[in-house]
Amino acid sequence: MNDVLVLYYSRQGSTAALARQICRGVESVAGVRARLRTVPPVAPTTVAQDPAVPNEGPPYATQDDLAECAGLLLGSPTRFGNMAAPLKHFLDGTSGLWLTGALAGKPAAVFTSTQSLHGGQESTLLSMMLPLLHHGMYLVGIPFTERGLQETQGGGTPYGASHVARGGALSDIERDLAQALGRRVATLAQRLDRAP
Repeated sequence: MNDVLVLYYSRQGSTAALARQICRGVESVAGVRARLRTVPPVAPTTVAQDPAVPNEGPPYATQDDLAECAGLLLGSPTRFGNMAAPLKHFLDGTSGLWLTGALAGKPAAVFTSTQSLHGGQESTLLSMMLPLLHHGMYLVGIPFTERGLQETQGGGTPYGASHVARGGALSDIERDLAQALGRRVATLAQRLDRAP
């Protein structure tokens, strides 16, 4: 069974909602399991806050979660057109994995949420891709063959799944696109695992 890591940070719950839909997409592929993880908030001194285990929700990610995954979906709310500091802080600590090439050749995708339609979704998605490229991962997007990408009035981009929160739940199209992205990464992870 291949595990695909769905790793995210969420403050208000919108990115977490996308992560759950992505997990559904991942697990719709036979022989693949989603491993849902989050990262802790950071203190003003950029040291991970206690407790070491969250009071609720998925466990905090470890370097082992990254090393063991067959694929990765990375999510963050948008902070001034960039990923949130807790996720960046976690990624900044992955140089050991970079040195060993532990993530090289694995598929990866990104997802985000914003409060407004023009809140920086695409720049945030692009910012999350940069460390994945440095790790040698294969980036997966959402093609325009996904009908929802042409019909969305909210989130959804070819760069990755997204949600325009505005205080509301995910739209049907945002859910469908998130699941489609999860399926695409899971399918590619399985194909790469079977390749000679």
